[in-house]
Amino acid sequence: MDAFTFPSRSIDPATGEVRLDYALTGPDGELRFTEVITLPPPPGPPSEATLATLDRVLDLLHLAAGVSYYKAAAPPRLVAPAPLGPAAAAWLTAVYTQGLAEYAYRNQLPYVLELTPEIPTGSVPPAPPVDTSDRRPLSAVGGGKDSIVSLEALRRAGMDPVPFSVNPNHVIDAVNAASGLTALAARRRLDPTLFELNKAGALNGHIPVTAINSLIAVATAVLHGLGPVVMSNERSASDPNLIWNGHEINHQWSKGVAAEGLLRAALAERAGLTEPYFSLLRSLSELHIARLFAAFTRYDDVVTSCNAAFKLHDPSARWCRDCPKCRFVFLALAPFMPRERITHIFGGDLLADDTQLPGYRELLGVDGHKPFECVGEVEESVVALSLLAGQEQWRDAPVVRALVEAVPDTAWSTAADSDVFTPGGPNFVPPAYAKALDALT
Repeated sequence: MDAFTFPSRSIDPATGEVRLDYALTGPDGELRFTEVITLPPPPGPPSEATLATLDRVLDLLHLAAGVSYYKAAAPPRLVAPAPLGPAAAAWLTAVYTQGLAEYAYRNQLPYVLELTPEIPTGSVPPAPPVDTSDRRPLSAVGGGKDSIVSLEALRRAGMDPVPFSVNPNHVIDAVNAASGLTALAARRRLDPTLFELNKAGALNGHIPVTAINSLIAVATAVLHGLGPVVMSNERSASDPNLIWNGHEINHQWSKGVAAEGLLRAALAERAGLTEPYFSLLRSLSELHIARLFAAFTRYDDVVTSCNAAFKLHDPSARWCRDCPKCRFVFLALAPFMPRERITHIFGGDLLADDTQLPGYRELLGVDGHKPFECVGEVEESVVALSLLAGQEQWRDAPVVRALVEAVPDTAWSTAADSDVFTPGGPNFVPPAYAKALDALT
């Protein structure tokens, strides 16, 4: 295959069904895909102005969702369907290069990092400004500690948030039920042909799924007359895993602040949305967020940050207790709650299990590099360990003892001067929302 294109897209406003068409083309023909996204239907017929704004958001969603199909062959040409403004063009380029950087690294496809989309020339009429900043926020819920902290910050500030998710499973349903708030949900169905290609050995790997889900959320907010989409991406999401061929490889690129800024600019340019989307927790470290989460006990029986849990159908199996995310979240939460409580949340004590040591050595930077997972920075792990080493309930845990001996002296000195509990760094949080977060921290 030598090109990837975007033949067409459509929406049925009555049902909320969005159909996104894609094609891989080459000398031997064309391979077509159709993705179906179903937005939750609004309570009443949307206005013409709403539909016009929604249509412009769907222009971007059509482009972003294509990464799932582009990666099956990674052709050298990416052909956009229509002219784009400079902000949308920059965002599109980043989604298919930086967003697929881990995929390129794992599949040894360095040319993907240099991909330049072919964008038709032509004028792009400016979109009329749409200010929804004073409306109820749509708060993305993934089932983990971060989105719970955001939801509770918004609730306590009297902002009446609407929980939102894409393809919610039992974990997210349980978190929404525990919140007591009425949620909205969208459905995303990948073309079955993609799964057949994967089984046959097509190229595969990590995609910037947050870029896609963020746009589904923005489309839902527009359709329902809601305000900004509030994400819960933290400061360390911008931290790369490694450098390869001069490029940063970041598993969490689409959760990082650079990706957030690019998407905000593209939405402002293409759809006129003046305050479409931001991460409330951007200035906070993972460890800081863990400390805040410890104050909310109502979610102890439903919370999970383990990706494996989303593949299980047993509502009681919320943590696999054998992955980087389980290890990091346990380490991050442990300093801020009784040992009995965190053991209850996880269904086991990871710091009493010697088999966890190799994984923890990676998180602490003793071996290898930061795992390709949504985990905090090495510095945060070292700070968490230093806190545990000073607590009677944890200092004699087998894993804690072993890790204290393994961490080099230089890391301890860095931890002593750490600013992980000091908010900072670039962010796009509006003043009213920053005030809501400040009240919680």
